[in-house]
Amino acid sequence: MDIARLTPPPLGLYLHLPWCVQKCPYCDFNSHALRGELPEQEYTAAILRDIPAEAERANGRPLSSIFIGGGTPSLFSASAIQHVLEHLEKQIPFAKDIEITLEANPGTTEANRFRGFLAAGVNRLSIGVQSFNSAHLQSLGRIHDGDAAIQAIKTAQSVGFNRINVDLMHGLPNQTLAAGLADVEQALALGVTHLSHYQLTLEPGTAFFNRPPQLPDDDKRADIEAACAERIAEHGLQRYEISAWATPDQACRHNLNYWEFGDYLALGAGAHGKVSQPDGSICRYQRVRLPRLYQSLAGTPEAIAETHEVSPDQRPLEYLMNALRLTRGTSLDAAITRTGLTAAAFEPGLSIARDNGWIDPNPDWLKPTPLGSRFLDDLLALFVVEPQT
Repeated sequence: MDIARLTPPPLGLYLHLPWCVQKCPYCDFNSHALRGELPEQEYTAAILRDIPAEAERANGRPLSSIFIGGGTPSLFSASAIQHVLEHLEKQIPFAKDIEITLEANPGTTEANRFRGFLAAGVNRLSIGVQSFNSAHLQSLGRIHDGDAAIQAIKTAQSVGFNRINVDLMHGLPNQTLAAGLADVEQALALGVTHLSHYQLTLEPGTAFFNRPPQLPDDDKRADIEAACAERIAEHGLQRYEISAWATPDQACRHNLNYWEFGDYLALGAGAHGKVSQPDGSICRYQRVRLPRLYQSLAGTPEAIAETHEVSPDQRPLEYLMNALRLTRGTSLDAAITRTGLTAAAFEPGLSIARDNGWIDPNPDWLKPTPLGSRFLDDLLALFVVEPQT
């Protein structure tokens, strides 16, 4: 398969801070319930030791975005966040309009802490509300109630954050259509300009997977999702990804870079990265997952637990499984530019998808039809390459 020289895509950075007050029963992320004091100083020092390796991977390219996720990053002090960001900027250039997002949970924030994050350079918050219904929050194992969720958003707005995402789940245990709509109405009433609205799923390895709660059936979940989508659109937010809604200037640039097959560096326990090289190679890597092990290995090659090259025959699927989540779809030119392949590399999959009515007939644009969205797994299966034996 022919590979062109890759034009480097935008470069982001993901920073993982893995501790939470307690582990939620639905969460399959690399997060750990805090036992004892937060090892802020030790963990921050480990991150600083790993920055030179990421600066080498950046190779002079500026960071267009940073996403600080977890865990509950808002458990860390503003001074620790500022310390990391200052060291990052000294070794990897920041774009003038860099987007720096920090995840925060109600119950771990107050006005002074929000002010500190803003002063440290964070210019976007992602607040893990999940629901404004206290009974549903309790069933999800959250440490906050509905009032605390409302207060967290209002506090963030009052101290000067004008880019705020609110995470909401639907399809919660025993959730009704009215309750699902009430969550959306509350978020919209607070003036939220970015909303992540996604369905609760039971992931292997979680407490909910082992002891499933009573969830609404498929039809009820579909009704809740459809009614909420209609209400969000009526309010003026635009759906730009399957689970993401925003006003025109509030889309998350960091996540868009993921979905558009951009590059991103990785810092912190279990963080994943992807880097495209001018020679046409694309590398994915992951740091060791356990926080204590990460702290002991940071700054050494052993801090990387896994690395592999994305082969040319894997790239069509990797590109499309993300780009087709975007409501606008993607251009064939963008697919070629980001993967370093030719249009022929996406065949015969695209032709079969168009014949099945799964992809828009425009040969220059890749966007699922409504039918294709319903059968997205079957559409993507057209691009799976079986391993050779």
